[in-house]
Amino acid sequence: MKAGEHLFGRLLGRTAGADHTPTASGLQVQLDSRGQVMGLSAALRAQLGPSTVGGTRPHLRQLLCAGSTLSIEGNPAEWQHQSLDLDFQGAAGQVLHTRGWVEPDADGWVLRLLDVGDLLEGRQLAQDREQNHQLACRMSQQLRVCSLGRLPEVFNEHLRSLSQRWRIPCVAVALLDEEDQGWRIYSQYAAHDAPALWQTGQRLGTRLDSLNGNAPLRLDTARGRSDNPRLHSVFGDADGVLVPYRDGQGVAAWLLCGFYRGQPHTHDQDWLDLAAALAGPLLSRLREQHHHQQLERVEALQGLLGTGWWELLPATDEIQLAPQLLHSLSLEDGPTRQPLALWLELIHPADRQELHSRLHDLQTLGRPLLTGVRLQRSDTAQNPIWYRVQGQVLGEGRQRRWVGFMLDISDIKNQQVQAAAAHARLDNLIASAPAVIYVQRYVSGALHPVFFSDSLLPLLGWTLADCDHEHLPALIHADDRDLYFERTRQLLREGSVRSRYRVRDSQGHYHWLLDEAKLLRDDLGIPVEAVGLWLDVTEATLAAERIQQSEERYRILVEDSPAMICRYRPDLTLTFGNTPLAHYLECQPAQLPGLNLGHWLSDEQRRAFVQRIGRLTPEFPVSTAEISLALPGREHAWWVWSDRGVFDAHGTLLEVQAVGRDNTEVRRSQQQLTQSAKMATLGEMATGLAHEINQPLNVMRMAIVNVLKRLGDGNAEVAYLTEKLQRIDAQVQRATRVVDHMRVFGRRSEIEQRPFDPAQAVEGTLALLSEGLRGKGVELRVTAPDVAVQVNGHVDQLEQVLINLMVNARDALSSQREKNPQLRPWIALHCEHDSRHVCLWVEDNAGGIDPRLLERIFEPFFTTKPIGVGTGLGLSVSYGIVENMGGRLSVVNGEQGARFCVELPVAQITR
Repeated sequence: MKAGEHLFGRLLGRTAGADHTPTASGLQVQLDSRGQVMGLSAALRAQLGPSTVGGTRPHLRQLLCAGSTLSIEGNPAEWQHQSLDLDFQGAAGQVLHTRGWVEPDADGWVLRLLDVGDLLEGRQLAQDREQNHQLACRMSQQLRVCSLGRLPEVFNEHLRSLSQRWRIPCVAVALLDEEDQGWRIYSQYAAHDAPALWQTGQRLGTRLDSLNGNAPLRLDTARGRSDNPRLHSVFGDADGVLVPYRDGQGVAAWLLCGFYRGQPHTHDQDWLDLAAALAGPLLSRLREQHHHQQLERVEALQGLLGTGWWELLPATDEIQLAPQLLHSLSLEDGPTRQPLALWLELIHPADRQELHSRLHDLQTLGRPLLTGVRLQRSDTAQNPIWYRVQGQVLGEGRQRRWVGFMLDISDIKNQQVQAAAAHARLDNLIASAPAVIYVQRYVSGALHPVFFSDSLLPLLGWTLADCDHEHLPALIHADDRDLYFERTRQLLREGSVRSRYRVRDSQGHYHWLLDEAKLLRDDLGIPVEAVGLWLDVTEATLAAERIQQSEERYRILVEDSPAMICRYRPDLTLTFGNTPLAHYLECQPAQLPGLNLGHWLSDEQRRAFVQRIGRLTPEFPVSTAEISLALPGREHAWWVWSDRGVFDAHGTLLEVQAVGRDNTEVRRSQQQLTQSAKMATLGEMATGLAHEINQPLNVMRMAIVNVLKRLGDGNAEVAYLTEKLQRIDAQVQRATRVVDHMRVFGRRSEIEQRPFDPAQAVEGTLALLSEGLRGKGVELRVTAPDVAVQVNGHVDQLEQVLINLMVNARDALSSQREKNPQLRPWIALHCEHDSRHVCLWVEDNAGGIDPRLLERIFEPFFTTKPIGVGTGLGLSVSYGIVENMGGRLSVVNGEQGARFCVELPVAQITR
């Protein structure tokens, strides 16, 4: 026997010496030495494709499917002693799986083959079942070991794995809902390209109750059949498979597979095993979760009630306590089983003997235990801890158990003790109090007076007989009688009442009485009697009426005022505000108390506001300032605000009373005027700025001409070109600085003032004017400040003031030089400062200002320039800018010309 035949025989289960002739299910192929097919025989020949029957001699490889063993190069001589697995193309398009070997035959070769399709199919089926079983075991194991918190997530992941493994577009698991006794979708998964037939938490009702729960149910819409018509209510128009899971109580879960007709090799038992692998662990974990929740609820309930169970263990003379009860008794560090004697040591000596006796009766006589005891604890001497101890016997004979519970009733017992103490105090109060104490008995829905304290006679001159149920309403003032009857109804309805009405005394005078009463009820909630007192508040009531009338007049005055009036604490919390203030803040007046004024102030404004009211003193209690707020619906608002402090006897500020008016329109007009003046200044400076920009342009043009000339002569050196380019770059930067500063100077000023160094304004002014002034032959004499200081305001506005002053000086010098060509004009700008003020001086040698005009120099629209040259706003706007910064702008005539002084307060920088 050849080695190849022996190997193939062993693969097919043959024994040595067996007949190798192909069976009825085999195939024999005659081959030449090159592997060309010479002939076919045996039963499998009819199953091959038509390409094998023609007159030509095809090569064996042409009859095989891709992936066969002979797809490699070779000839039959090289295939000997090998087991060949060959896949032929069948007649109907199917694949014919064969296994065989090559033998020499006369001048050629013979290939003997057997059909192994069933063998491969069985092996594949076994592998699929093994993989399915492993997947089911893995899913079941993961569901059993995952945490309860991740259970829904892990289960949904398994549904996704199931969908991908079995190619089920839509899969879900339905569980029986114990609350409404219906079915509910616990979890579902749908592929991205499949519609979701169900939603997590969706109720299916009782539609699955009548289905057969012993085998999978199938719905095939293409064939129009199903095992049960009620499947349509679950799957609709989709194909599906419904697999039950049964436990000891019947069907407990269903596995729903939508848009799925099943696989031919998946049997019913496979589906049942798969459903059990998913639903079994899931139901077990859900029951475990439900059990934990029940235990948590019981423990929480015991903790809230201060209770817990106990059980006597007579055999060991011990008592077993619930963990929560151990915690309540401060025994959480000890075991749950405690010696009975140790547990009794926790009880107060006054109650210990009685409890021990009742426990003995419970064990020996089976008599139920019910008593109240106190704990023996030194930290509860004032308010002892009371427990209600109750127990009973369960079972009979050897199965008898002695169980019970302990309930914390400290609140009830302490209230009883407090009530007894209050009753004693009330008795003492009745005997000595100046108020009238009374008791009214509840009779047939009405309250009848049955007791008045002795203080009734001195107060009103009446006795109990004069104030009985029939006569008491007649003693009430006619205007207050309805109030008295309503007082009685409220007392019966709510159990307590507090009212005020007038009662006539024996002299015919009326007294205002404050009536406070409480209704007492029995154990069934039925009213028994009312206990109350009358307190004479006539003087206080009359005084309150007078105060109320005074406050009403004050309220009318405040509410009708067009000004904003309010009161607030030192932390800016409002305690009162009138209607105009509420309108500005867009709320109701009743909503103002509790609001903080700082809510509408910026951080800087708030700090300044708090500092200002912090400087109020009993000697100087008034302060006035302009504040900026960000009100609802507005960008900014300005208020003129006047505060007056209210101090106690020690000089501590208690409250601030404030009056304010809206100054927004005036302030915006000032800002618009300032901006207009700024733009007018830019317009007047246009010629100088053009010169300032043309000057660097001319320098750059000359530099470029020289460079081009050198390049044309071929005499351009690197050092020469570098020097010219650096000069051009410097001139570009010079022009850029001028343009950038013009753009910054032309912007609107910021809303709020900020600290800045005045030297910045001086530098900006010189950047815009210095070159233009020098071009007009004006000498600049500038003295920079030696130490940096800061002032509050807007740097661009101070720069606007200095530009106005220097432009005015320039125009005055130009006019003087026309009269005196020999004049050598100059403008001086220098700065001085001390600890409180900064002074900026602008001086010239133009001869000064006519003394008769000095008083009008800062008036709006006043100018000494020719018509069409000036607006008359520069000095007026400058004066307003300096004043808004808390400073002063002044002018005097010096020896050679006018001297303008800008005086500003030094800013107090807070850390």
